[in-house]
Amino acid sequence: MDVDGFWDLIERSGRETDTRDTRVAWLVDELSRRPVQQIIDYEIWWTKAQNRACTVDLFAAYRFVFCSGSLDGFEYFVNWLISLGREAFEAVSDCPDRLIELPQVHHVLELRRSYVRSAEIRPQDSERLWEESPEFELLAGVAYHAYEQVTGKNPDELGEAAYARGASSGFPLVPAIGAVPHGEQWDFDDEQELARRLPRIARHRRDQR
Repeated sequence: MDVDGFWDLIERSGRETDTRDTRVAWLVDELSRRPVQQIIDYEIWWTKAQNRACTVDLFAAYRFVFCSGSLDGFEYFVNWLISLGREAFEAVSDCPDRLIELPQVHHVLELRRSYVRSAEIRPQDSERLWEESPEFELLAGVAYHAYEQVTGKNPDELGEAAYARGASSGFPLVPAIGAVPHGEQWDFDDEQELARRLPRIARHRRDQR
């Protein structure tokens, strides 16, 4: 499986399903019908995509747009960004400031505002919030489930196989052991630096005040 095949699967899974659970199941089923080598290939491309997005500036963009500084949340956000497809992912990975231009982001922010204004949150509202959250934790595990189904082996062996081919994930982020987003560190409280690095997001913040 090459990089085009990886993105084709990601994008087809979004087109052919209508919930996150069915999307994960679709990907697991699709990978389970392929040779083990392609499952490993998929995991390698997934890891490369995650690592490409694991940057200080994208973490800052996530923090300021969604008002969250969670490192776990950032990892799940990167998964969600991958789920949007190649064009959106590459645009934002290359220029984190473009995150605020994604229509999916504006949809999420408006959805949140509508629930803040709502007098009552119904169970179906909570379900929709989860379904359209800008974090997609479960998407990261599809290759492991497929690997276990096909081989009957411990799914951890998939990670070992990918690592043997040079794919080492930058996640999870654990500052205590030096695992942090890559790139030049900067002070997120510095408004001038924010405006220099992420001018679109800085303008969005000012407009929301």
